[in-house]
Amino acid sequence: MSSETTTRQARVERKTKETEITLYLNLDGTGASKVQTPIPFFSHMLEAWSKHGLMDLAVDAQGDVEVDQHHTVEDVGIVLGQALRQALGDKKGIVRYGTAYI
Repeated sequence: MSSETTTRQARVERKTKETEITLYLNLDGTGASKVQTPIPFFSHMLEAWSKHGLMDLAVDAQGDVEVDQHHTVEDVGIVLGQALRQALGDKKGIVRYGTAYI
């Protein structure tokens, strides 16, 4: 990345009939997280993603889990994708990698 100071952060909110999600993402964080969802294993996976990716993540998700958990998981995924896209901005400084067998 360049020597310029860039802020690769995003805050996204989403409210539907089934869910209400607020999410903050800092791509250049330390792995700190504060995740609150009504689905313990899902919360754990989001915390692990944050920790091992060294990204700060705050998620507050409410959903109609008494109907089905998929609404909450799906909407958090949508919001997380939007935040990631927003935080990456123009994607300057990102390099690709790959493997080739000849």
